[in-house]
Amino acid sequence: MDGKQRVILGIDPGTMILGYGVILVDRRKVHFVDMGVLDLRKEKDHFAKLNTIFTEVSALIRRYSPDDVTVEAPFYGKNPQVMLKLGRAQGAAISAAIAGGLPIFEYAPRKVKMAVTGQGGASKEQVALILSRTLGVDLQPGFLDATDALAIAMCHFYQLVNPLADTDSSTDWKKFIKSHPDRVK
Repeated sequence: MDGKQRVILGIDPGTMILGYGVILVDRRKVHFVDMGVLDLRKEKDHFAKLNTIFTEVSALIRRYSPDDVTVEAPFYGKNPQVMLKLGRAQGAAISAAIAGGLPIFEYAPRKVKMAVTGQGGASKEQVALILSRTLGVDLQPGFLDATDALAIAMCHFYQLVNPLADTDSSTDWKKFIKSHPDRVK
């Protein structure tokens, strides 16, 4: 990462609560900018929720002018309907970033937790506590979706500044075999 300032917008997509977090990176030093939630629980129509997500994420992009937008990848759940709805919410947020001409980066929840806390199975509360200490701000426990979004932005920052970071987090076996021929028998 070069010496210029960089704004990173993290999005934790959801159909009930969408979290967002914004950080400013200045010469490898991270500054907390903002975080919050978009409460979608009162909206009953799913497509209206998607429109709200697109509109509000677009407004966040205009407000903060991020250089990068980061989103949490959908996790594998037991309920296909929930996964479908979360994927649509993520798609609406990604569409706003695409419309804004911004690069988008996606991180799995486990990777985010590992980057921030050192433990892939860390709780939301642990993530919030580490972020609070790292950024030197008091993060309210009622904003766990927002702190998750902040963690996604921080994960991206760590990827940018760590030359040893896995830049291709793909699970493509062909790439793995090509990159590690000594590990295949």
